[in-house]
Amino acid sequence: MASVAGTAFSVSARPSRRSLQVFNGLSVVKSVSFANQRKSIPSLRSHPATSRFRAKPETLEKVCKIVKKQLALPESATVAGHSKFADLGADSLDTVEVVMGLEEAFGITVEEDSAQSIVTVQDAADLIEDLVCAKSS
Repeated sequence: MASVAGTAFSVSARPSRRSLQVFNGLSVVKSVSFANQRKSIPSLRSHPATSRFRAKPETLEKVCKIVKKQLALPESATVAGHSKFADLGADSLDTVEVVMGLEEAFGITVEEDSAQSIVTVQDAADLIEDLVCAKSS
């Protein structure tokens, strides 16, 4: 039996007798059906950059300041975790420059695949948190 459990749902995979096949004396699973305890399974949104952590508030604050500076936004501009780079007026080149500024400020290196999946300021902060934690380990 294999099972996946989360806060909001639980899914179990149990082979039925019909899905088992005997091969050289061993029972082999031909197929597995999944039954959930709810009518629908909520989507699990993982960080596009496969983040394991939610960024610390101080990391997010520092990222917001760097983004504001790199994009030359006025002091009155609001930059928060939910802010999308596109909504802040950043094109792909601007985003690359922001990532370079973040790399310099935090002393990390962001892989191209990870950088391309950054959509919001929170995504960037979460990725930085991951990389800083990995670097210190």
